[in-house]
Amino acid sequence: MDAFADPQAVAHYADGPPRFVPGYQAMQRMAALLLAERSPDDARVLVLGAGGGLELRAFAEAYPDWSFDGVDPSAPMLKLAEQTLGPLAARARLHQGIIDDAPDGPFDAASCLLTFHFMARDERRRTASAIRNRLKPGAPFVTAHLSFPQDDDARARWLSRHAAFLIASGLDPDQAANARLAIDSKTHILAPEQDEAILREAGFHDVSLFYAAFSFRGWVAYA
Repeated sequence: MDAFADPQAVAHYADGPPRFVPGYQAMQRMAALLLAERSPDDARVLVLGAGGGLELRAFAEAYPDWSFDGVDPSAPMLKLAEQTLGPLAARARLHQGIIDDAPDGPFDAASCLLTFHFMARDERRRTASAIRNRLKPGAPFVTAHLSFPQDDDARARWLSRHAAFLIASGLDPDQAANARLAIDSKTHILAPEQDEAILREAGFHDVSLFYAAFSFRGWVAYA
């Protein structure tokens, strides 16, 4: 996550997900709907990986009575979240750190978008469990991140497909090649069945796939 302390990376962050994550805005809308499905009108929502503020803004615009606790390890990214939220920032409390630095709740709902692939498997399981412990019984949790088959041939194929999507979305081929190398070496991508197993091991039930877009997957589950 060191890139998120780089001022240049932070300055251009908001341009990235809408261009390079297929169906990004639709995924945000679906995530918000799934959270709202089992949440009160005045829901208190935990957003892990809130830096940048894109999902905070999407959720806040869609549901004007929700309030938020956003958590992220990067101070510059939290500052960007404040700027992204603008006047909506009054409805969000931002906390620098990891899940251990989040309030205890209990929360009505939680999300973790484009974040879990930065965590190794054991840390991901521990984080998912800590999110579960902060939710009210039956509360929804949505997560989405890089997730594809991990045998050698399939992993190489999906990394190449991801780079091809970046190029098709306007990224320079050399930059796409560098991005492919960074993803291969610096992220912790699991197979979809491993991601689902982690959610169940963390205590979530009724785990369902709601989003599948090229190299990304997303699930909804309940505490």
